[in-house]
Amino acid sequence: MITNPVIETLLQRRSIRKFKPDPIAEYVIATLETVAQHAASSEYLNDWSAIRITDESLRKRMAQIGNQHYIGEAPLLYVFILDEHRNAAIAAQGGVDVRSAEFTLNTSYRFSQAQNDAVLAMHAMETAANSLGLGCVYLGSLLNDPRAIIDALQLPEYTYPVLGLAIGKPDQAPTLKPRMARSMQFFENSYPADTDSILEPLPHFDAVVHQYYDLRHTERPVDAFSTQTTVKATDQSNLAKPVGPAAGGQGFTLDR
Repeated sequence: MITNPVIETLLQRRSIRKFKPDPIAEYVIATLETVAQHAASSEYLNDWSAIRITDESLRKRMAQIGNQHYIGEAPLLYVFILDEHRNAAIAAQGGVDVRSAEFTLNTSYRFSQAQNDAVLAMHAMETAANSLGLGCVYLGSLLNDPRAIIDALQLPEYTYPVLGLAIGKPDQAPTLKPRMARSMQFFENSYPADTDSILEPLPHFDAVVHQYYDLRHTERPVDAFSTQTTVKATDQSNLAKPVGPAAGGQGFTLDR
């Protein structure tokens, strides 16, 4: 491999879940938000937005929904949303009947692409924050109850929460989490027909993962990747977090 400061920032990224209480300067916030705006955007629709959570009661509500105390303790907290509401308003001004079958910004394709755009913007913000010596953690746990997030943030029609991002000065130094062999994730021209060949490096990866100590559970090494995956493959809590009903309530038609 070759390296440079950008590559090193990306290779050294890790999730930080304990932050110093130091506030983030306004010029840093402006930098991070501007960087996020420069991420790629599908069809140049800019179909995402982000809500910076500064109200203390709302921060506590986010921590409650995510069931993680550090969500409310991070000096800087965002919830990124896919946002076709703004574009629908623009289209309506241009004469489009957003209640008609001709309106397509509420389809499953645009839902997916807008979600992708929000994630790309988040990743740009995280990388910029890491390059400035800050730490971050993505907050998928906020989707434990998307309806609660929608209500708490008063999200209008044609929007949907994607992920949260907590940012601050790190007050912990976790080791880098192991990554699987490239051959397990990068293929050439087509997906391999031979699953056994994909899984050939798995025993070694399991052994390496089992040597990793997560700071959340310092008393024991984490389970092997195979064990984690097998347990999660039948995790019934996934059934309690369907996207369709909440997205439908926001005006999206995911079967279209």
